[in-house]
Amino acid sequence: MEDEDSLKIPITKKVPQTEFSKKFAEGMYNRMATSFFKYGKVAEAYPHKIDAIASLNVRLERYKETGNTEWLMDVANFAMIEYMHPKHPKAHFFATDSEDSPGRVLDGNLTIDKNTDLKLKD
Repeated sequence: MEDEDSLKIPITKKVPQTEFSKKFAEGMYNRMATSFFKYGKVAEAYPHKIDAIASLNVRLERYKETGNTEWLMDVANFAMIEYMHPKHPKAHFFATDSEDSPGRVLDGNLTIDKNTDLKLKD
């Protein structure tokens, strides 16, 4: 894990600061640091002992039940752990473009429309 001084997230002038949450990323980092001292190194447990995706799903359910956004930091951390130490037998990284994206959900349906083109049901 990078040390705290090297955790730099560049925000360019081309992308507004409203499009990324440094506070969220810092919260992820802080929780990973706490877990390191509480449980030990990530590689000592994942993927052979702890299931990151199952752990992620538990926390996503907690967020749905409570609305506590701290659970979302945990969800993101478990996604990162699965990325770092995948349990999925076919885990790989392949950069996709919008043609491969499943889209986003609007009123229960998938959409690939731009935000400015979205229309909510009345």
